Amino acid sequence: MKAQDYINLEDELGAHNYKPLDVVLQRGEGIWVWDVAGKKYMDCLSAYSAVNQGHCHPKIMGTMIEQSQILTLTSRAFRNDQLGLLYKELCDLTHSHKVLPMNSGAEAVETVIKAVRKWGYQVKGVPQNQAEIIVCENNFHGRTITIVGFSTDPPSRENFGPFTPGFKIIPYGDSDALEAAITPNTVAFMAEPIQGEAGVIIPPDGYLRKTRSICSQNNVVMVLDEIQTGLGRTGKLLAEEHEGIEADLTLIGKALSGGFYPISAVLSNKEVMDVLRPGEHGSTFGGNPLACAIARTALRVLVEEEMIENAAQMGDYFLANLSKIKAPHIKAMRGRGLMLAVELTDDAGGARKFCEQLMARGLLCKETHENTIRFAPPLVINRAEIDWALERIEAVLMQRN
Repeated sequence: MKAQDYINLEDELGAHNYKPLDVVLQRGEGIWVWDVAGKKYMDCLSAYSAVNQGHCHPKIMGTMIEQSQILTLTSRAFRNDQLGLLYKELCDLTHSHKVLPMNSGAEAVETVIKAVRKWGYQVKGVPQNQAEIIVCENNFHGRTITIVGFSTDPPSRENFGPFTPGFKIIPYGDSDALEAAITPNTVAFMAEPIQGEAGVIIPPDGYLRKTRSICSQNNVVMVLDEIQTGLGRTGKLLAEEHEGIEADLTLIGKALSGGFYPISAVLSNKEVMDVLRPGEHGSTFGGNPLACAIARTALRVLVEEEMIENAAQMGDYFLANLSKIKAPHIKAMRGRGLMLAVELTDDAGGARKFCEQLMARGLLCKETHENTIRFAPPLVINRAEIDWALERIEAVLMQRN
């Protein structure tokens, strides 16, 4: 079959809830992927940071094969020999007290919403059904009904209501707005350390420290969604480390399996997580032995192969050289670690056409919010490969369309 045949099948038989670039990928290794015709591309999206360790990392693959031949699923009706080991290794690595594993990032967010509400009623003393959670404008925390209900992105919300109440939306990066929004019924503040889907929006220096202080002073649970920013993407294990703080609850996923298997986790302090009792929350696949074994290896290679340090060094190099490109339709460039963005002016004609031109030159990336191109290659990228990417990015951005 040719690429167009695969595209036609998707268009005819699949739901049209995505608008992918028209490349049909068949194989991947490290930072590279190949399409069905054998053309090679550099992956500068990393499956939205799910393959931080690179495509088909051999050690993670080995663990997946080995564990799949031993035991894959028990449900949480029984214990398995991988779950406790993952808990121990995650807690040692992140200084967490408790871990609750789920499958997707959205499930982790839903888990947190339930946990902080119950904590609010049982510990803080908020009147029943009055709990408030503060979130930020332009957030992206997932696609469930509850989550899109507190999104400010119109396509995410329109025609999907009615929505779950109990959320208050404030500007991102504004600690004064957070302080003003807190009431006696506020149980949590949830934010991304860097807003990825919004276009790699980095808050002002000191924002996380200030919000940490505000939450502590007001007995409000601080929740950081690190599903995209965590596990090395920004040049630290967790993006919160850039400001030397620890959230009460931290959400991780995506790269927790290196792209091999869905798994997410809520990292929590003991006080909040201990409000959940047997029968109140769970998942058939959550914490299954296959996912846990894969996650243990995915974490180990991140650390042992110094991918986090590489993300910091290569990210600095990538951004410094990206910033040298002086195309007239570039509005801004920003990034931290290997999470970078080029924002275009409104008259540039949208970011998608630039992504399509980059695809034609062998580099895959994706537009977000109409005018922004994101670059987020796997954390194993080296300087020569970044130079290869920069040459193509500059050629495309300097074109007058």
